[in-house]
Amino acid sequence: MIDEVESSVQIDLTERLQHFFGFSKFKGEQEAIIRNTLEGRDSFVIMPTGGGKSLCYQLPALISEGTAIIVSPLIALMKNQVDAIRNYGSETGIAHFLNSSLNKTEIANVKNDITRGLTKLLYVAPESLNKEENVEFLREINISFFAIDEAHCISEWGHDFRPEYRRLRPIIEAIGSVPIMALTATATPKVQQDIMKNLNMTEATLFKSSFNRANLYYEVRPKKNVVKEIIRFVKQHPGKSGIIYCLSRKKVEEMAETLVVNGIKALPYHAGLDASTRASHQDQFLMEEADVIVATIAFGMGIDKPDVRFVIHHEIPKSLEGYYQETGRAGRDGGEGICLAFYSYDDIQKLEKFLKNKHVAEQEIGQQLLAETVGYSETSICRRKYLLHYFGEEYDESGCNSMCDNCRNPRKKFDGQDDLCLALDTVLAVKEKFKDKHIVHVLTGAFNSVIKSYKHDQLEIYGKGSDQTALHWFSVIRQAVVMGFLEKEVENYGTLRLTKAGNEYLENPYSIMITEDHDYSDTDEDDDTIVAAGGAGAGAADEVLFSMLKELTKKIAKKHNMPPYVVFQEQSLIDMTIQYPITLDELKQIAGVGSGKAEKYGREFVKLISEYVAENEIERPLNMVVKSVVNKSTQKVYIIQSVDRKIPLEDIASSKNLSLESLVEEMESIVYSGTKLDIGYYIDDNIDEEIQEEIFDYFRNSESDDLTAALKELEDDEVNELQIRLMRLRFISENGN
Repeated sequence: MIDEVESSVQIDLTERLQHFFGFSKFKGEQEAIIRNTLEGRDSFVIMPTGGGKSLCYQLPALISEGTAIIVSPLIALMKNQVDAIRNYGSETGIAHFLNSSLNKTEIANVKNDITRGLTKLLYVAPESLNKEENVEFLREINISFFAIDEAHCISEWGHDFRPEYRRLRPIIEAIGSVPIMALTATATPKVQQDIMKNLNMTEATLFKSSFNRANLYYEVRPKKNVVKEIIRFVKQHPGKSGIIYCLSRKKVEEMAETLVVNGIKALPYHAGLDASTRASHQDQFLMEEADVIVATIAFGMGIDKPDVRFVIHHEIPKSLEGYYQETGRAGRDGGEGICLAFYSYDDIQKLEKFLKNKHVAEQEIGQQLLAETVGYSETSICRRKYLLHYFGEEYDESGCNSMCDNCRNPRKKFDGQDDLCLALDTVLAVKEKFKDKHIVHVLTGAFNSVIKSYKHDQLEIYGKGSDQTALHWFSVIRQAVVMGFLEKEVENYGTLRLTKAGNEYLENPYSIMITEDHDYSDTDEDDDTIVAAGGAGAGAADEVLFSMLKELTKKIAKKHNMPPYVVFQEQSLIDMTIQYPITLDELKQIAGVGSGKAEKYGREFVKLISEYVAENEIERPLNMVVKSVVNKSTQKVYIIQSVDRKIPLEDIASSKNLSLESLVEEMESIVYSGTKLDIGYYIDDNIDEEIQEEIFDYFRNSESDDLTAALKELEDDEVNELQIRLMRLRFISENGN
């Protein structure tokens, strides 16, 4: 049983810390925060993940009279912390949670322990705190203080806004006047203002720790061959705990399954799994029965696992707050923590689509948060400096100690004096009322409805930066913001205005070095499929091998009297130069090479690659070709079976809620992977025999299956795109599969 409560503030807190938690000293400002609460004052605590936020309310709760109410957003977080607190005393009633997971009997037991004075900490979901019967009960008990965890949920500008948090202040006032402690790990200056204003705690003592996590290494890679990159990375860190975040439940399941197939102990975690499965997977990860958890952002909040060694983002998150919080789960013990994110602008565009149905204000906020994420991903300056600047903290990048990819591999710099002046002048020319995107449009001479309506095409400065790309100007503006020459007005959704330093720079400009940003335009549209069209071999990792494979493809194609692309597409050959498959099983894992094609054409290819690898003493990537999960797509199986039964394509598309164009794309994926589809029945009913022969002749004599080239060649013959795609499918299926 916990010792008698000590109400005096003049107690030896270090002794109490040792008694309850076994620690000999406090971290950072923990002691000052605790004393502030014990003295009856409001506290606003901004402390990064791993800084010890929970102890700031746990210790004062244990040594104060009454029960501390801890508002927490996640049931998993509550259970985790309640279990931890119960380890510090012999009474299980010392800590409880009150949320929707409890039945009536369990709720009655909780309230009984509180009434008897056993409970020092009560964790409450904001939804539960909104219930009148709970408010009435809490009015009748002795409350020591309120602690509001994950306080950023109050702000619409936060990454995890929850309307229930907005109603906390009136409820707290209805219960009674007691000190409030608001805690968050991720809060920009704007979010900080929102929290303090909404909780009516503008007089609160602010405790703000540095956001810098010196032990974390930050890296962003272009999203290319991402599944293989992730598997390679995990295998390079054997036995280490890691979290892989994906945006969708489907991707979580696919990624986890692929990891398992490749010999990695991985489990999925997302809100679509039942509660017992989620709890089991979480426990297996905590107990190190699984090395990797693949999860949506539903996983991680409050998970007390100090030795997570890497956090990987399969897609870049929708806000830097979310990214910071998720990466903060790595290296909480101060040890190794690698934060690797894969970036493709295609993913940003998908996130933008999710905003379409939201209220206009929410769209604006979401767009601005996404823009900051893009800025972080594409920047070439110190990532730590960029991240900390976002949270209102200035940082000297020399302290990074090469703990980010940009500091470890610095990019080229150029004298940016003229470009910086031009960018600042443009911001002034548009009256400091527009965001960076519009500034870039004015600089590059773009023309759109906004430019037209404001007559900005008539400005003297319009188009003066057209000799540079939009990417270049975004880079200049981003670096001007971090340098302090420009600032974003958050309330006006990111409009740019000059700071005092910016105005002074324009009056007395001087040489200043700007770093060239990353160009991540060369990324995979979808890492699971191969695009059904010919392309150049510029992406080949081994140009010599690529040339040899091209020659072999031509040789085999000539032998079978067919175009080379029917044997293997160039994208498949490129993948071979990266993976160096030396067996048929390995070849089957190459993009666009199914079992049929591997068996039909593959032996000469693996023989050539095997000899090439031996002769050149090439070390294959981990001597590993990533095994893929057998495609279990019921949709693909349904399409193949329906075509076999000669069902009209319109009916197949309709039954799966697809457009005809989308169905053809699915069929292309099937055929280009080596599976035969006999769609002759549909073609014969819908395409004139003469046109069929004409298109067939084209593909028979062409060295490329490129759709654009085919359309151009056949444009005078009243042939449409759908006809060409269907005939291309038939040609490849009949001749190559």
